[in-house]
Amino acid sequence: MFLSSVTTALTTLAESEGGEHESSLNAYAIGAGALAALLLLLWITTRLNRDR
Repeated sequence: MFLSSVTTALTTLAESEGGEHESSLNAYAIGAGALAALLLLLWITTRLNRDR
């Protein structure tokens, strides 16, 4: 019951948004930013790990 109402609401929202927007996010920029953030976190973690 709950799942079908959520599905209906999300479908209605998706249909009301329409097509592509000119200011849509670039997938490559998002991927590069996520990779940079993960590499930064990895570097911080390895710097703080002093129990060798």
